[in-house]
Amino acid sequence: MGAIQEITDVNFDSEVLQSSQPVLVDFWAPWCGPCRQIAPLIEQLAGENSGSAKVVKLNVDDAPQSAQSYGVSSIPTLMVFKDGEVVDRFVGVQPKTRLQQAIDSAKG
Repeated sequence: MGAIQEITDVNFDSEVLQSSQPVLVDFWAPWCGPCRQIAPLIEQLAGENSGSAKVVKLNVDDAPQSAQSYGVSSIPTLMVFKDGEVVDRFVGVQPKTRLQQAIDSAKG
């Protein structure tokens, strides 16, 4: 697991909202089957976008405040942030191409 950073309520603001790069946030939990199912895909995206976008994971059990403030009610929820704003949001397992397109449009 190279490029994926685990974030918490404490560093959400600095790592996501204040990032100069687009950020894909994976809201997940260890007990969530679909979350574990897409984990390898999320890792691929992290590696392939290294340097141009950040990919981070936020465990909703450990960071309930951030999850609640963004209305995360089911996981996995994936959000793309640009300049501190949510520009794309996906709930459930998504195809890698769809997530990459969301990251690419946030880069542009």
